[in-house]
Amino acid sequence: MLRDNGIGRRSTGGCSDRTVTTCTSLKGVRRGTVKGLIGFAGSSGCKITVTGGTERGHASGDYSHANGYKLDIAPGRCVDAAIRRYPSTGRRGDGARLYRSPDGAVFAREKDHWDITFR
Repeated sequence: MLRDNGIGRRSTGGCSDRTVTTCTSLKGVRRGTVKGLIGFAGSSGCKITVTGGTERGHASGDYSHANGYKLDIAPGRCVDAAIRRYPSTGRRGDGARLYRSPDGAVFAREKDHWDITFR
């Protein structure tokens, strides 16, 4: 579905194995998460590249990468501007600034990517 909507995937390891931290796996991503990212891509008009999915190495929790609620995407001028149009909702415990879209997705700006939670 992501590819059919022009959304790419990049992996530092060039792989998609969920058990390898340098891979970018989409195995087990929730349908609602995929639909949320497709919606963001469409409304932003930006080129979107997924850089993190359900692979090992992410924080745990109910609404985690492993449980299919989160995806990481590459930053860029268009992506950054689109997200920063949303209201800021403060900072996460690790200091990442948070933004909430009208549909409830939460975007956190981490060091080298955007971490997005779709509930």
